[in-house]
Amino acid sequence: MTVGTNSSPGAAKAAGAPVLATVPQLAAPAARVPVQQPQGAPAPPSQARSAPEDADGHGEYAALGIDPDDLPDGLVIADATGRVICFNSAAARITALVAGEALGLGIERALPLEDLEGRRWWALTDPYGGLATRRGQPERNLLLPGGREVLVSARYVRTHPKGPVRRLVITLRGTEARRRTERSHAELIATVAHELRSPLTSVKGFTATLLAKWERFTDDQKRLMLETVDADANRVTRLIAELLDISRIDSGRLEVRRQPVDISTAVGRHVQALTANGQAPERFLVSVSRPLPDLWADPDKIDQILGNLLENAVRHGEGTVTIDVTSTSFANAAGKTEKGTAVTVTDEGPGIPEESMKRVFTRFWRGSKRGGTGLGLYIVKGIVEAHGGTITVGRGPGGGAEFRFILPVGAPAYLTQ
Repeated sequence: MTVGTNSSPGAAKAAGAPVLATVPQLAAPAARVPVQQPQGAPAPPSQARSAPEDADGHGEYAALGIDPDDLPDGLVIADATGRVICFNSAAARITALVAGEALGLGIERALPLEDLEGRRWWALTDPYGGLATRRGQPERNLLLPGGREVLVSARYVRTHPKGPVRRLVITLRGTEARRRTERSHAELIATVAHELRSPLTSVKGFTATLLAKWERFTDDQKRLMLETVDADANRVTRLIAELLDISRIDSGRLEVRRQPVDISTAVGRHVQALTANGQAPERFLVSVSRPLPDLWADPDKIDQILGNLLENAVRHGEGTVTIDVTSTSFANAAGKTEKGTAVTVTDEGPGIPEESMKRVFTRFWRGSKRGGTGLGLYIVKGIVEAHGGTITVGRGPGGGAEFRFILPVGAPAYLTQ
């Protein structure tokens, strides 16, 4: 981090302004303001002498144990005359400027910012000559020369309310994280629009046809159309439920209503549902290693996890789908070992490429076969973690995908005390 000042440390301290560092070559004699020292007070240090702690980037941050270079955001500070006295390493990285060259320059030269309409930002905001009631500028997108976009906010530090600006503190942030968030939101909107359009088109078409030509169709035809409408309505309902789950997971508001859960019974119920929908019974192999610890979890959320993993194994995998339920011990988020139940779902398909395994639990990830919203595994991970568990993906013995999640016993406090 590089810092500097254009006035003597003694004068700054006498005026009540903290000193960041000393750069003798930037201080012109005409810019110095003589300060009357109290009787008996030691003489201020000479301008030619620089305090070692200031030169090392401490000064007013030393009392807090903070080095501006340790800050994750860019920090630029200008003094009462508008000259840059602090330019940390993050600011140098974000602006692609050399910190040493920025020190001592006027703020307009060090940061020639423009808004998105090409207007000079410093001329618009006029921090030193504007209304004395202003306290700063909120964060906004601005442009550096060359079109580099940065997020800038400013704070006006005054000697007293409505007094002159003593320090101009500017923070800089890159726009990459915001751009990623915006792209994620755009992808979510596009996915939702695409997934809603197909079932709603079907519902609209069949209902309009039935209303217009009810008498012309036989009972069997009417039933087929209504069953299709019902299936498409269920598809829309599932999508809305997924969106609500994502919202709750992202905001940390996913509720877990714990009850005693028989995980082996839940697995058997899902396998029966899949065989009832046309899957061959011999395609599933269920292995339960008893005894299992008592599991307290949200039964609806457990059904959601199992349904998603088994459906993925059937849709994207091949051969036998193996579901293995065992007791285990694992390290929780606090690093403590506790008992839990592990469920492993393995298929014999081509598996997941090694380079894709890190992205399996992210939004919109889809396997080699298109279909679905790509949100299911993201939700599964959120539900497992909301229970205090873990989930991993790997390659099974037969080369297919292997998903393994572990849920802690999760017993209520009154049962463990």
